[in-house]
Amino acid sequence: QLQLVESGGGPVQPGGSLRLSCTASGFSLDDYTIGWFRQAPGKEREGVSCISNTDGTTSYADSVKGRFTISRDNAKNTVYLQMDSLKPEDTAVYYCAAPPRLFRLCVLREILYDYWGQGTQVTVSS
Repeated sequence: QLQLVESGGGPVQPGGSLRLSCTASGFSLDDYTIGWFRQAPGKEREGVSCISNTDGTTSYADSVKGRFTISRDNAKNTVYLQMDSLKPEDTAVYYCAAPPRLFRLCVLREILYDYWGQGTQVTVSS
């Protein structure tokens, strides 16, 4: 079974940057569409960004467009989420997730994703 592991979270000041990583062992992430989701305290989990495994199509939530960038490094079997110009409202636990391998579209709907990492905490505060 695909197991995803996130890393790269931590505390950061407003306006700062972080890069989150999503890796897997035993599976090639380039076989999967990968999505990033986040859940802030007291709020529902929301989709942040995704990247397809076919043509590299990406999608972003309106709240992060122009500030976050998703990318793949297939040689490192890693998907990144570069987060710039961070705001306090970006504070959340960030999860990477994957739908079934045959689902090749980039769609930010949580119900479509079967495989989830354990999450990494991002805290934006001065």
